[in-house]
Amino acid sequence: MAGYLMITKWDKRFLDLAKFVSTWSKDPSTQVGCVITRPDKTVASLGFNGFPRGIEDKPEWLNNREEKYKRVIHGEMNAILNAREPLHGYTIYVYPGPISCDRCTVHIIQAGIKRLVGSYADPVHAERWAASMELSKELYKEAGIRVDIEDFEVTEVFDPIISETLDTPESFWEKHWREFNDEFWGTKYGRR
Repeated sequence: MAGYLMITKWDKRFLDLAKFVSTWSKDPSTQVGCVITRPDKTVASLGFNGFPRGIEDKPEWLNNREEKYKRVIHGEMNAILNAREPLHGYTIYVYPGPISCDRCTVHIIQAGIKRLVGSYADPVHAERWAASMELSKELYKEAGIRVDIEDFEVTEVFDPIISETLDTPESFWEKHWREFNDEFWGTKYGRR
């Protein structure tokens, strides 16, 4: 089973942990947190976006997007690099999401991670990373990675995948989860 309505209480706990880990980032624009778990629901690794060990978090670099991007390691990559074990068959939790950027996606796939759980991105984050997330969506689908996105209530959200603003929770569910799930997995209501 794959889909977007499959979030368990453990998924919610690990997404909450990823959200907490994101607060460790010193990035002034986007704080990303990531948790990688084993199949037995224990934590294998944590990561957040930031500069490499030994590189000073200078404000002039953090506040200059071009300089920051030359130095930053994304949360997902930090979690993969911090892991001290093979990650084949593990789950990665990303906050904010809904999915990782294309740069991290190829590493997640190569590491053998088989499931990604994300939360929905705020409109600014979603718009900034829309093209990258579109490629990630294609890569996850091709690699057979299960993607689940946290269920939550919204009054308005920008959807980077179908590029429209959805006004109500009802239209969000009907227009996004089911339509996107069908498109993403080629299935109906999250079933292969």
